[in-house]
Amino acid sequence: MKMGTALLYDDEMTKYKLLWTDPVCKIEVPERLTVSHEALLKAGLADRCISVPVREATDADILLVHSEEYLEAVKKTPYMTLEDLMEFTLQYGDVYFHPNIYHCAKLAAGATLQLVDSVMTGKVRNGMALVRPPGHHSMRSAANGFCVFNNVAIAARYAKQKYGIKRVLIVDWDVHHGQGVQYCFEDDPSVLYFSWHRYEHQKFWPHLRDSDYDCVGKEKGAGFNVNVPWNKVGMKNSDYLSVFCHVLLPIAYEFSPDLVLVCAGFDSAIGDPEGKMCASPDVFAHLTHLLMNLAGGKLCAVLEGGYNLTSLHQSVCQTVQTLLGDPAPRPANLDGPCASALESLHCVRSAHRPYWSCLKHAADLLTSDVSTKGIELTAGGQEKQKAEEERSAESEEWSEPLKRAAPPVRTALVLPDGVVCPEGCTRFSSSADPSKVNKLRETFLKDSDDSDALTTLSSLTALVQKMEQNEICNGLALVRDVSMAMMCVVQHAEAAHLDRVLIVCVGDAAVPSQGTDDGTTLLVQFSSEESEGQKRRFHIPLCLKKGCSDVSGFTQAVLGLVLPLGYEYDPSLVLLVRSPGSGLCDGAWQQLTGLLQGLAQGHTLVLMQEGEKECVGPTASSLLGVAAASLGRLGAPLQEDVEALEGLRSRLQADWKLLQTTGPGFSKSLIRI
Repeated sequence: MKMGTALLYDDEMTKYKLLWTDPVCKIEVPERLTVSHEALLKAGLADRCISVPVREATDADILLVHSEEYLEAVKKTPYMTLEDLMEFTLQYGDVYFHPNIYHCAKLAAGATLQLVDSVMTGKVRNGMALVRPPGHHSMRSAANGFCVFNNVAIAARYAKQKYGIKRVLIVDWDVHHGQGVQYCFEDDPSVLYFSWHRYEHQKFWPHLRDSDYDCVGKEKGAGFNVNVPWNKVGMKNSDYLSVFCHVLLPIAYEFSPDLVLVCAGFDSAIGDPEGKMCASPDVFAHLTHLLMNLAGGKLCAVLEGGYNLTSLHQSVCQTVQTLLGDPAPRPANLDGPCASALESLHCVRSAHRPYWSCLKHAADLLTSDVSTKGIELTAGGQEKQKAEEERSAESEEWSEPLKRAAPPVRTALVLPDGVVCPEGCTRFSSSADPSKVNKLRETFLKDSDDSDALTTLSSLTALVQKMEQNEICNGLALVRDVSMAMMCVVQHAEAAHLDRVLIVCVGDAAVPSQGTDDGTTLLVQFSSEESEGQKRRFHIPLCLKKGCSDVSGFTQAVLGLVLPLGYEYDPSLVLLVRSPGSGLCDGAWQQLTGLLQGLAQGHTLVLMQEGEKECVGPTASSLLGVAAASLGRLGAPLQEDVEALEGLRSRLQADWKLLQTTGPGFSKSLIRI
């Protein structure tokens, strides 16, 4: 599979607009597309993408989802008078028609299918389609919510039919519920549909009972429809990332899709008049990154909503730049989910507990006396909601995302003589200052004259320094003693005044305690042995019964504990260590390596023992941005591991807010293990 990112855009899709006065529809304008494309051109991102021509969807494509009667009705719109168009529009909800909209709708659906073809045939690894009209509200026989044909739903059925894929994941991060997608697949276990959306206990459009958390799908599709309702405005980056870590990603990894389709609506970003949320545009870099190791990297993002032209184009750029493989920016202001988001998170996990092994330990549903729903539906609660909307509107000023400069060298390797450097990587060595070399010798090799080990340690510190200066993005070192190398890097980081270092150690190696008292280092260690040391906030042992050999338990720990800890800690460097005999399979190791690169602007240094030479290639591949192979459909983790992980979560969540998964005021005694 090639490493390119496809971009699909055609000016033709800007050639329709609202022809009469409609206060609801006036926000859906051609400029939504043009500002997004112009921003990609200005940032130099469009030139880095592979331009794929757009085509019209055929009748056969459209009929994969829509009825023949509806298609024939839409076909007549190019020949209608203005009065006829207005009357035709009245039979549908919150949508408008134009003489050219049928042509544009065919282009939007066809562009989505062209993107799917490019990804599935391996011409590119991923891509984004800038399309208009959007699609996720359109139903079998009805236009709705600015949508004419359901672009992503058509794409899912097309991919299944043409390429024979078994499972498709649709992630809808638009601020509105994509009811058209839900209705299309609610009884289909081969399509997992995830949507978060402004809901406010059914007070927000489209005002559907079917948008709530307990609408999980029907018949064989039960459990494959995941709704996360936002019951207040002002949701922030922490709320979005929390739902990804504790709902979407665990279910998605268990589902193991062959293709990921994203309903990429950016009305869920700050400043949008529809969403009234407070998530910054750069959070979409992280959401995109977290999806890129699913389905072997086969990801297609398709534009849906987004009505603030500034946050829209900023969010589009963040998404495309991440698809291109550039390091994500450091996350900002992650202070844990708010009480309302936590309640929704809790309810969704509880509702899906019967269907997913990864959620078997989820807490019971909230009781009515604990739920905020009753309070929020009172007159006082409605006044509070209105005040929150006003505060959200007042906070609509935000900083433009910082420029994301990719270092000139992506991956540098420190390797012993005789070990071949993988293609695409740079072999790294450094002749350090003699005084620094002597200090390394005195500290780590007092009674040894091992010049090779000294050279390796010297190169390690020089490599970290290059990463600090953003001259190198990430690196890998094959060392004789991972414990010594760990200590060397930690001491260098302390001397260089790096603000925070996250160490993730896989296996039973001796680990440094330096920095774990004052928080300059956060150490998370996967081990098969219980830690006898004092349990501290910044030293977190993860003891799994079978060590790291149980992929389900390991993956659950990574998604539900390591990632939230890493995001909240916000390190400037990630040190990933693989101990000899860890028992971890290459696939899970590559997934971990890929996921952690969303932190620290991608500055990840991997340490492995010299005996792990066969892992150099797969690890380097992940560091270069190649998606890890799918782990396959994951089974249930060991019960002992679930209990251990949940006990650890319970102990840590007072200090680490992103670990929280249960609603406010909820009794821990009701949590089922």
